[in-house]
Amino acid sequence: MNSETGQLSICKPFETLTPYELYDLLRLRSEVFVVEQTCVFLDLDNKDQYCHHLLLYKEQTLTATARLVPPGLYYPEMSIGRIVTSPAARGTGVGKQLVATAITECYRLFGSGPIKIGAQLYAQKFYESFGFVQAGEVYDEDGIDHIEMIKP
Repeated sequence: MNSETGQLSICKPFETLTPYELYDLLRLRSEVFVVEQTCVFLDLDNKDQYCHHLLLYKEQTLTATARLVPPGLYYPEMSIGRIVTSPAARGTGVGKQLVATAITECYRLFGSGPIKIGAQLYAQKFYESFGFVQAGEVYDEDGIDHIEMIKP
């Protein structure tokens, strides 16, 4: 439990998620990526099963989630993906807590080394505040500008 935000963080491999936790994370990802961002894409990409999932709850409500990807599954480096914050929780610091915790958990799970992400371009400065640097050109993914970034 984070005393500043009142957030409970849970990090689990896919196979240990409860049906309720899985529902919560898929619902939040759909709410933001598909509905809010009007992005039609296949979220269920056969990678979730090989990842750990970070869930931040406030009381009984999932406020943020991220997928912690082992090296070699998406990039040669470990990665953090499907980073999402509930619209109702934005501006509360939960996004910063999510990314900071995701970085810590990646190192705990996968050891030291660089972390690579595919970030939405508008969030580049946010990720730079955690030590990520641009690692490629801007590219379009499902109609949204993205950029690869790496935390050395």
